[in-house]
Amino acid sequence: MSEENAGVSEAEIAVHWGEESYFHPPLTFVAQANLTDPSIRERFSLDNFPEYFKEFADLLTWDKYWEKTLDTSDAPFYRWFVGGKLNASYNCIDRHLPQYSNKTAIHFVPEPENERIEHVTYRELWVRVNEFAALLRDFAGVKRGDRVTIHMPMTPELPITMLACARLGAIHSVVFAGFSGKACAERIVDSESDVLVTMDSYYRNGALLDHKEKADIAFLEAEAMGHTLQKVLVWQRYAGRYSSPTPMVDGRDFIVQDLLPQYRGQRVAPESMNAEDPLFLMYTSGSTGRPKGAQHGTGGYLSYAAWTSKMIQDIHPEDVYWCMADIGWITGHSYIVYGPLALAASSVIYEGTPTYPDAGRPWRVAEELGVNIFHTSPTSIRALRKAGGGDPDKYDFHFKHMTTVGEPIEPDVWKWYYENVGKGHAAIVDTWWQTETGGFLCTTVPALDPMKPGSAGPALPGIHPVIFDEEGKEIPAGSNKAGNICIQHPWPGIFQTIWKDPERFVRTYFAKYNKNPKSTDWRDWPYMAGDGAMQAPDGYYRILGRIDDVINVAGHRLGTKELESAAMTVPEVAEAAVVAAKDQIKGIMPEIYVSLRPGVEPSEELRKRVSEAIAKEIGPIARPRGVYIVPDLPKTRSGKIMRRILAAISNNSGDVGDVTTLSNPETVDIIRTMHS
Repeated sequence: MSEENAGVSEAEIAVHWGEESYFHPPLTFVAQANLTDPSIRERFSLDNFPEYFKEFADLLTWDKYWEKTLDTSDAPFYRWFVGGKLNASYNCIDRHLPQYSNKTAIHFVPEPENERIEHVTYRELWVRVNEFAALLRDFAGVKRGDRVTIHMPMTPELPITMLACARLGAIHSVVFAGFSGKACAERIVDSESDVLVTMDSYYRNGALLDHKEKADIAFLEAEAMGHTLQKVLVWQRYAGRYSSPTPMVDGRDFIVQDLLPQYRGQRVAPESMNAEDPLFLMYTSGSTGRPKGAQHGTGGYLSYAAWTSKMIQDIHPEDVYWCMADIGWITGHSYIVYGPLALAASSVIYEGTPTYPDAGRPWRVAEELGVNIFHTSPTSIRALRKAGGGDPDKYDFHFKHMTTVGEPIEPDVWKWYYENVGKGHAAIVDTWWQTETGGFLCTTVPALDPMKPGSAGPALPGIHPVIFDEEGKEIPAGSNKAGNICIQHPWPGIFQTIWKDPERFVRTYFAKYNKNPKSTDWRDWPYMAGDGAMQAPDGYYRILGRIDDVINVAGHRLGTKELESAAMTVPEVAEAAVVAAKDQIKGIMPEIYVSLRPGVEPSEELRKRVSEAIAKEIGPIARPRGVYIVPDLPKTRSGKIMRRILAAISNNSGDVGDVTTLSNPETVDIIRTMHS
């Protein structure tokens, strides 16, 4: 960052990217696509808002049809499809049974290649969800409105647990399996869950990991925070065999497979939920360090996930669809579980890492299962490319459609994906959205809009973004100026609130550009995504990343305050500052700079302890690329740590900007030397 830009917000920095050429989808794709109506964006213009979202809700089966599409009387706490009643579990399973009973709902691919792929039909899924719902209700006492925390890896039992909760009307809160026991405990306490559902073990990079130990830590940490779990239900990775070295605790822990025979043949009538009743909580990191429980409703969320799955991912019932994400994140909720299953698709769940035992693993899976729709993140694409790509041409698979999600993808990586993985024949959608949005916001419609590497494309039909500068003035398309991307109106997939913190919901997402805090007019409440973006002359959007201090690591949003707080649990650490560093594989990784308490000498052992503390407190995904023990952190005279200087050093920028305002300018050259 240059001296003249030193104090300028991300929203005002000029960008100078060249625009890439268009790529057009093959006619064979267009001929079979779900959405080919060129008038779609005209029909979904703001003049027809909100009634055009009826098309989304009409993809679902309703117990009672709604009376009002959108209620804004308590804006920005919107209510969608008011008066309607439905059940998400019914919509994902029961309604498909007359036509698709023996069709595969879930292909489970274990990481060990010597284990058989498990094919769970819609009928079997219905049976297993009913029996586990009966167990949750009758053994664990779970009822409508209760919260259930699920800390599980990528196995079929995870969606079975989610759909069993939805069947009962209970609110599920899935915690990414890679997160620590402490991170799980924080989410248990915030959601006030009485039941934790977990698994004894799972495979990752060839090792059978002990997952049960995290449940013990979560229980104790939650207890220390004043909340006691009533029951811990443990699924076995191998039914009939306990695979964890961590012992079960009598009276608290229960093996699910030992209990299930008591519920054989039981059927649980799906609870008829109000459209606006919560379906799940999805915790996302916040800049204050306390995780935010994004609360998603039933009717609005499910209709949005279903419509975007059908029209943007082009999922037909006969397709075999693989989203190579984790269900512990919103991508997995919307585009592994709820969206595809609502459409009677066959959805692949893969247990392990995509490059184990080698980079050819995804293509062997695709070949064996006949996968024709593939969905993954730029991080995975970069990792596969670095590992040699796994030689996709060796394998007999043909993707008609590929999605990229989670972070911006560089044009050269996009082209490699298109030419090598898609073999030049797949339509690609480069999607932009968030945990809070429930589904895609910016994307191309694959049969209608040409693809452009590095660009998320125009907005989803029915979504109308605007880019504002800091003062709320609109930044026009083609100006080469970045701003804060906002959505002018609500949409069915938008989250309802932050669990137990409505003030934070308004403050974080709506206050900045709100024109009248008492208004019930949606036009006065633009949604601020917190991402920087620019719009090209052709109307396509380019997403620049977070404008706040949340680091997006491989599509996972991690609050810098959380990472800094974790580092500070090491007693010798006096101060810590985390910055986003560009990484060849993961796109962005955290680097952390720490200064020590007086009298403490830096050491390799101390550096490792800081790294381990972050992994322990938050999870391995947060492990920093580098830990730098420095004599002091660069600060203003008022004591503010100048992270932009550290970020410039981490990213090998030649210009760190003006340092004359620092109280300790001499530290900059010292830190630069240590980093190099």
